[in-house]
Amino acid sequence: MRILTVAIVYAVALYLPCTGCGDVSGSTPGGAVDYRQEMREFVEDIGTWARARDPGFIIVPQNGHELLTTDGEGSGPHSLEYMDAIDGAGQEELFFGYDADNVATPVDVTEYLLDFLLIAESHGVEVLVTDYCWDTSKVDSSYSRNQGYGFVSFAADHRDLDDIPGYPAQPWNANGSDAASLGDAANFLYLLDPSQFSSRQAYLSALQSTDYDLLILDLFYDDTALTAGEVAGLGTKQNGGERLVICYVSIGQAEDYRYYWDPSWATNPPGWMGGEDPEWPGNYFVRYWDDGWQQLVFGGEGSYMDMVLDAGFDGAYLDRIDAFEYWEGDTR
Repeated sequence: MRILTVAIVYAVALYLPCTGCGDVSGSTPGGAVDYRQEMREFVEDIGTWARARDPGFIIVPQNGHELLTTDGEGSGPHSLEYMDAIDGAGQEELFFGYDADNVATPVDVTEYLLDFLLIAESHGVEVLVTDYCWDTSKVDSSYSRNQGYGFVSFAADHRDLDDIPGYPAQPWNANGSDAASLGDAANFLYLLDPSQFSSRQAYLSALQSTDYDLLILDLFYDDTALTAGEVAGLGTKQNGGERLVICYVSIGQAEDYRYYWDPSWATNPPGWMGGEDPEWPGNYFVRYWDDGWQQLVFGGEGSYMDMVLDAGFDGAYLDRIDAFEYWEGDTR
């Protein structure tokens, strides 16, 4: 997942026709779509709906933090309504992993991202960084550099986010305190693919045996959603402190392995579906401003967010916020 280069001028790119991603004409009554504002409103609406059921529900968008300013520039006016709607800002590859895993992110990219992330922090939005590295010196560097900016971070040793890293042996800044809010978390574990665990119980037991303050997990194990009892059982650290459990939800792409997928879409896709992501086969960009897609994500019984809330998660980690880049024509 890549940020827009600084060279792209927001005012021009906002209404560019999408290159190689299908016709978007007629997506809104007015014709042209403000892709960034549509994503802001999508995130805001998810949060409003979820908090009507659980007032303390946490919303953390990942990447695409150009939305934090109204013009997409790090020095631009702040999107206050959007920042008021979110609790955290998830960022991948801030210090390691942008060009390749276990490789330092270019300094200019880090500086570009920091402009936005520091805006978030200044408004009380907690920054959660995931770096991709495994050399112990780089892992240590990732944690210490993020801490220096006041960010909470996780050094993932697998891009697939399918394991609990063996180093460090204990989470960075491990503690016995309760993490009742995102601001209380001193560390987190990001684990989306549990297929490496021998069984559902082995997966749950491994998570229960950690002292991370925050777990970011998928809703499903082997195509079956975690139950409210299972999620509640993950809410206590091994050392006895309480922790948060947040659910990963992709809102900028549809995934062909999800329960909502209809095989007929391969030849007869719904109107909200765009092209396949070349970096992640089986993931398809969506017209996220379309009611059809939004109803799958939230707003009714059986929607994705309805299942997340039923399972008792403390919040949602919303991915592919940066899908606006695709619709603006940046198809890298």
